[in-house]
Amino acid sequence: MAARPVSYGGRTLLHRVAVLWRSSLQFRTVGITVVLSGLAILLVGVYMSVSIGNDLFQSRLNQVLLDSNRATNAAQGVLDSSDAADRVQVQALMGSARTLISATSSSRLIAVLRVPGQEGSSVVPQDSSTFGASTDVISDQLRAAVRENTGEQFWQSVTLSNDDGEQYPGIVVGSQLSVPVAGRYELYIGYSLQDAEATLLFVQGTLGIAALALMLLIGAVTWIVVRFVVTPIRVAAEMSQRLAAGELEVRIPEKGEDVIATLARSFNGMANALQSQIKELADLSEVQQRFVSDVSHELRTPLTTIRLAGDVLYDQRAGFAPATARTAELLHTQVERFELLLGDLLEISRYDAGSVQVEAEPTNLVHLAEDAIDSMRSLAESKGSELHLVAPGGHLNADVDPRRIRRILHNLIGNAIEHGEGKPVVVAVDSNANAVALSVRDYGLGMSKTDVEHVFDRFWRADPSRQRTIGGTGLGLAISLEDATVHGGVLEVWSGEGQGSSFRLTLPRRAGEPFTDSPIPLPPDDAGAADYENPIGDQDSGGNHG
Repeated sequence: MAARPVSYGGRTLLHRVAVLWRSSLQFRTVGITVVLSGLAILLVGVYMSVSIGNDLFQSRLNQVLLDSNRATNAAQGVLDSSDAADRVQVQALMGSARTLISATSSSRLIAVLRVPGQEGSSVVPQDSSTFGASTDVISDQLRAAVRENTGEQFWQSVTLSNDDGEQYPGIVVGSQLSVPVAGRYELYIGYSLQDAEATLLFVQGTLGIAALALMLLIGAVTWIVVRFVVTPIRVAAEMSQRLAAGELEVRIPEKGEDVIATLARSFNGMANALQSQIKELADLSEVQQRFVSDVSHELRTPLTTIRLAGDVLYDQRAGFAPATARTAELLHTQVERFELLLGDLLEISRYDAGSVQVEAEPTNLVHLAEDAIDSMRSLAESKGSELHLVAPGGHLNADVDPRRIRRILHNLIGNAIEHGEGKPVVVAVDSNANAVALSVRDYGLGMSKTDVEHVFDRFWRADPSRQRTIGGTGLGLAISLEDATVHGGVLEVWSGEGQGSSFRLTLPRRAGEPFTDSPIPLPPDDAGAADYENPIGDQDSGGNHG
């Protein structure tokens, strides 16, 4: 069982968004507006968040320093007014000082640490701290600053934690206390910033919601405004496409006096002028086509009479004087050429009028090629050329009009014989799953790039001075191109000066179905080869006919 690719929803969504981005001016405009507005709102939001956070921190810091200074002064006042002399009294005094500090500073995080390096004493109270597991937040740098500077305050931002291990931001303020008898102590008071953090988070959340709402509002307003502008442009684009497709009566509604209305009036004026000119050209073309058709039909009756009279003279030319006999031969030849020209003109007029109908039926193109080669063999022998058919096999049947394909082959083979300089002419037939191709390759003089560009033009000849042995009308390749086009195929040519030419006809195997490539290469594989004596070599062509 063949594996099937898995479609991922994310990729499908991204593909749809990419397609919508390329195809919708409205979506692209709204998207760019929302993105740029979002960036601007983001920058403003970040600035406001940082500013508010700094203001909250600075306000809390000022309050903390003020409270800490007040608590330190109050405790120092109690210590200075005390006359405690023994260990018990000093210990009780320190407890009273801590209680006063906690009440004055409104903080339960208090640490009192003896400044190291002082002489020992029997009345020195022990260090005390209520920081608990957060004692390590008092850094060595902060302690060193407090020890070295008596009478000053120092602070540091820290991360505190409660008994449950939950962490929160805070500030530790340090200063010194002088205890009678016991000496100098470091005082550290911790303050929580949870309230400031909660306020900042609330402000940030409010800013985020406001920014999202503002972006949605900007997107909605942009969508509505752009819709008013894009809708008339979309209508103009649709009308332009319909006008280009041939619906000449389409017009854009005209409303108001703004620039969109001016665009509509200009478009409608252009459409009116274009419709009028196309109608005039169509009428003129119809008159020309009718004229060619009528002239061709009207000339058939006198031409038939001339042909009959000419045939009588041609059959009796042996009894005429040499000059008269030559005149009868020229008359016979030119009347035949005139008949061919009238037939080609009628066919071209049918294509110009769009009245050609293809009578398609399943046809083996190898058989058509064989019939065409057999009908042209005597002409090829008179020119010294050999005709070869190369048909390697494959899907050779196609739904085509045999009469028209046979006419293409006659034109191509006739031209190859005419310009082949007596060298071989190779007719190839090949196919693939979707297309069938025919090619006619000669090894004659070839054409220049300029000649190749005009080879399918009507009444164009590469060398007007060259005498033709085949009574061509100058319309053969033009009609062949039309025959190929009406089948949904293509007729192409490659040619090189001194290398000959190759015409390739590629047709769909089934009428109306597209094809991507041709089974026969162009330029041909032997393009540029120096030896053309045996162009098909010793290959096993399957359908090789000499």
